[in-house]
Amino acid sequence: MNSYKVAVLAGDGIGKEIIEANQQVIEACVDATVLDIEWVALPMGWEGIHKEGTPLSEKTKETLQTCDAWILGPHDSAAYPQQFKGERNPSGELRHHFDLFANVRPAKSMQKSNARIRDMDLVIYRENTEGYYVDRNMHTGLGEFKVTEDVVVSTGVFTRKAITRIAEAAFEAAMERRKKVTIVHKANVIRLGTGFFLEICREVADKYPEVDVEDYHIDAMAAHLVRRGGDFDVIVTENMFGDILSDLTGELAGSLGIAPSINTSKTQAMAQAAHGSAPDIEGKNIANPIGMMHSTVMLFEWLAKKHDDERLTRVARKMEESIARTIHRNIVTPDLGGSATTSSFAEAVCAEVANGTEV
Repeated sequence: MNSYKVAVLAGDGIGKEIIEANQQVIEACVDATVLDIEWVALPMGWEGIHKEGTPLSEKTKETLQTCDAWILGPHDSAAYPQQFKGERNPSGELRHHFDLFANVRPAKSMQKSNARIRDMDLVIYRENTEGYYVDRNMHTGLGEFKVTEDVVVSTGVFTRKAITRIAEAAFEAAMERRKKVTIVHKANVIRLGTGFFLEICREVADKYPEVDVEDYHIDAMAAHLVRRGGDFDVIVTENMFGDILSDLTGELAGSLGIAPSINTSKTQAMAQAAHGSAPDIEGKNIANPIGMMHSTVMLFEWLAKKHDDERLTRVARKMEESIARTIHRNIVTPDLGGSATTSSFAEAVCAEVANGTEV
């Protein structure tokens, strides 16, 4: 392919700031390679409400279907008008609508940061379509029911299909890393639901005899990560457990602001930083764009593998190495103890792109 169409949905809060910084760096990296990116800006969140009457319109989803990949900023769905409270939030709707079953969230300790675990280098494979997240585990509607004024039932859904495909993705990743997978569950109490998750993951593990496999209950796993996070390689777990653990590992690695992720199916992918919209610092130009930038690195790596395009790999490497060199120069935002602004950090990374050697 001579060009790729990448959609950008800036979203709410600090979204516009970090998306602009991210796009500036991408364009600098793309300019250094023979690669053409066609940007498609689409409304999401408050912009979608103002322009199209909804946080995520059908028109936007139809346009995303025509794109090779997309970059999603954070959303502040808690602040949306009341009529949208019963709907999936934008990221949940995109994951559900496009069946983006794998939420891949690395956590790697970063130099020049206040990382609690200095040798952490792991990746969490979070099942993204069912489990205990009721906004995406039903074919239609939400999986919560108020059966009386005093009783609410929230459902968790676990299927062989969903567990198998996230387990396979995790084990394939482990084969390219340190060949170790940790399954996280709560089968001692939630015996049928997460017990089934553990059972199917163990079945998949039999196909990968080279991979060392262990499993932990979710509560024990949280403690192990705090005490010895550097011992883990690939973690696979259900939706809610993965969401919680990835926020924990992001902070242990230095800051939630540096935590990247992508959401993927077999054919589509979406970059989305793990952090939220941080409305308290919106417009102050101090938001950390590293999580968004590293999410984009992951997105380009995914595209490179899908299309067997070395140019995309070069863009990803150039972007990743330029960010690392900028951090090494102690140019970081306030959450990492520095004084750089969102925009000045992006400018410094672009300078490293220009000065760095070709990768």
